[in-house]
Amino acid sequence: MRDMKFWVWSAMAATALAGDAPVYSKDVAPILNARCVNCHRQGEAAPMAFGSYAEVRPWAKAIREAVLAAKMPPWLADPRHGHFRNDRRLLESERATIAKWVDAGSPEGDPAALPEAPKFADGWNIGKPDLVFDIGSDFEVPASGVVPYKYFRVPSNFTEDKWVEAAEIRPDNRSVVHHVIVFMIPPDGKRINDGGDLLIGWAPGDTPARYEPGTAMLVKAGTVFNVQMHYTPSGKPAKDRSYFGLRIAKKPPQRQAITGRAINTRLAIPPGAANHEERASFTLKRDVEVLGLMPHMHVRGKAFQYTVVYPDGRDEVLLKVPRYDFAWQLSYEFKEPLRLPAGARIDCVAHYDNSPNNKSNPDPSKEVRWGDQTWEEMMIGWFTYTVPAPRAETAGL
Repeated sequence: MRDMKFWVWSAMAATALAGDAPVYSKDVAPILNARCVNCHRQGEAAPMAFGSYAEVRPWAKAIREAVLAAKMPPWLADPRHGHFRNDRRLLESERATIAKWVDAGSPEGDPAALPEAPKFADGWNIGKPDLVFDIGSDFEVPASGVVPYKYFRVPSNFTEDKWVEAAEIRPDNRSVVHHVIVFMIPPDGKRINDGGDLLIGWAPGDTPARYEPGTAMLVKAGTVFNVQMHYTPSGKPAKDRSYFGLRIAKKPPQRQAITGRAINTRLAIPPGAANHEERASFTLKRDVEVLGLMPHMHVRGKAFQYTVVYPDGRDEVLLKVPRYDFAWQLSYEFKEPLRLPAGARIDCVAHYDNSPNNKSNPDPSKEVRWGDQTWEEMMIGWFTYTVPAPRAETAGL
């Protein structure tokens, strides 16, 4: 009898708790729509979709664990430095809502209370592009082995300069595409804008380029796109024909977006070094407004920091990534453009773990130098900035 009473009391308590618990339709779906569905949907980077209760429910416990551990959504920046408009961190209240929902048995709630689902234009995050380019042919990816970086020259066929207000890369076969970068080769073949030849890149976790109204990136007439493809064999033969889309500004912008880089190609990481430091800097030749930052290293990357040193000697930490993760190539977009004067210097400091303690380390016994492949290393502090746009008649608009 005592066991029966205990069971009844427990059931009543659980029912009461469930009655007060968050439900998917009213409480959880809005969080997932705002924070997760952009990646967790068909055709995107995430391995499972979160577009409906039926899709989410089997993953409820895993979602709870990931958000409470702050593994999802992925965000690597130290919150003590910088304010970023694309900050993916959940609010504590959002984490608590998800945890309470799962603890209560993940109830669905009233389907009529579901919010309107996010809309995506034919799979594009930037909306329907004006122009779409692909790499020109299907590339056969072998089942195994190492595939050196492949470069595909794609003519723009632009007879006049174009202003790009948004750009997005779409990997065709995500199972074998590690990353894609689209560089611009101008008609004269010369390096442009102090290294500003990057149009758009893609890697897991990165987002498309979308500029505020009045800002756009210049693509000169006659430009050839040089598409860098990094393929990783998946165990079976595959084909890929990745592509990218551009949205063209309807009128001349007031500001021109450029991507620069502080880069160190002479790095040398000793065997077994657990916290090796490398540095790179970029000194601004004119007044700029910095829009965002993107650190890049490979599997030995441990930490990355951007600091600006002003002409008067003052310095300020712009971004600190204390636990760099090669699996998440994230960009950090400032809430407000950061105005920097000519003569300011952007300093980047990177730390590498080439020790046996690094589980991703292919070989801690070897010195590591610059190279394209992931078992080699890189140090690039990408940053996107704007300057006043050239006059329309000189830009072909």
